[in-house]
Amino acid sequence: MEQLLVNIARGLVEDKDAVKVTADEKNAEGVTVYHLTVAADDMGRVIGKQGRIAKAIRTVVRAAANRSGEKVVVEID
Repeated sequence: MEQLLVNIARGLVEDKDAVKVTADEKNAEGVTVYHLTVAADDMGRVIGKQGRIAKAIRTVVRAAANRSGEKVVVEID
């Protein structure tokens, strides 16, 4: 999942080296939280107008996780 999230984010941003993904341990409900960090200048590119791109990223990652039986949440920091 981390690699998928990194690949999606690197396709959107200018500063590809600033893309970082960290994962928290699974919580009590079995949900893994992924934190996506990008450069400040690229934050608008990742969030998009009215959060549409951020929502699409979350949907794609959630669908991929569903296929492997995982539960994930993506937070953009």
